Amino acid sequence: MIRIRLSRIQGLVLLLISGLLLLAGILFFQAHQFLHTPPQSPGTDVIIQIEKGQSFGRVAALLESKQIITNRLKFKLLGRFEKQVSSIQAGEFRLNTGWLPRQVLKELTQGQSVLHSLTIPEGLTWWQIAERIEQAGLGTAARFKAVIHDPAFLTAWNIPAASAEGYLFPETYRFSRSGTDPAEACAQAMIQAFHNETADLLPPKMPPSEIRRILILASLVEKETGMPAERARIAGVYVNRLARSMRLQCDPTIIYGIGPDFNGNLTRKDILNRSNIYNTYAHEGLPPGPICSPGREAILAALHPEKHTFLYFVARGDGGHVFSKTLDKHNRAVQRYQLHSK
Repeated sequence: MIRIRLSRIQGLVLLLISGLLLLAGILFFQAHQFLHTPPQSPGTDVIIQIEKGQSFGRVAALLESKQIITNRLKFKLLGRFEKQVSSIQAGEFRLNTGWLPRQVLKELTQGQSVLHSLTIPEGLTWWQIAERIEQAGLGTAARFKAVIHDPAFLTAWNIPAASAEGYLFPETYRFSRSGTDPAEACAQAMIQAFHNETADLLPPKMPPSEIRRILILASLVEKETGMPAERARIAGVYVNRLARSMRLQCDPTIIYGIGPDFNGNLTRKDILNRSNIYNTYAHEGLPPGPICSPGREAILAALHPEKHTFLYFVARGDGGHVFSKTLDKHNRAVQRYQLHSK
């Protein structure tokens, strides 16, 4: 009787061991298949957004819904086994449905977020830059406006003004949409680019107020011409007019003072409007601040204006200008090129 019972117990033990071995074999096979078989072959790229503070479980569910992994539970177990559950980064990531799970996990924990190109051409105003930032999904225009007008932000960058206009260097940037404040990151990168790109132009000990004066003049040059050969000459015209206490009479300054609501039609009423503090027809001297983001060449022209005796210039209609030394010659040039009278 005892032998029979022992035999039964031994049989049950063997059966249990066999079952466990079978289960282990099944689990091993499933794990091996999960780890070594991509969801799709060939795979396709998929962009996913990981939010700051998002749990590993929610990330796994997102990956499964996008067919980047085949099983969220197994991916969570992989994360625990690799001790990477708390290492997932926030941001946008470009993954592929042909990747194996370990590659997906590595990309999310050690890879770089997707970078988006943002091109800022010379001559844009801060509100035009803000619009481009919003269109690129790199923060709202309202947030960018708040940042570049924040007194603490301006003090930190040693900008003696009410805004960072003029210091937002025109360049092509690559930004990540991750981070707590991408709009501020854009502003910081642009101002840092200004310092980097002008380090060899501006004397190291030039006072911030003098840098600002140079940027104001450079912004006028930037808005008046796109021809490299004319920049220093136009800067020279403004320097000559300032030396003679003549008003600069620069149309783009009026337009800047009108702001984003400018409809493209500059009227006589606009020219006579003294309430526009940027109106250089109504007010003497330089405007109170830069009117755009000047590029390196415009800044160089403001630093080294051409020495001549020209006091006037008028657009020819082909991108260039006719320069005059007297009002009489200027009026004749206006008649010819602006009023189309010979």
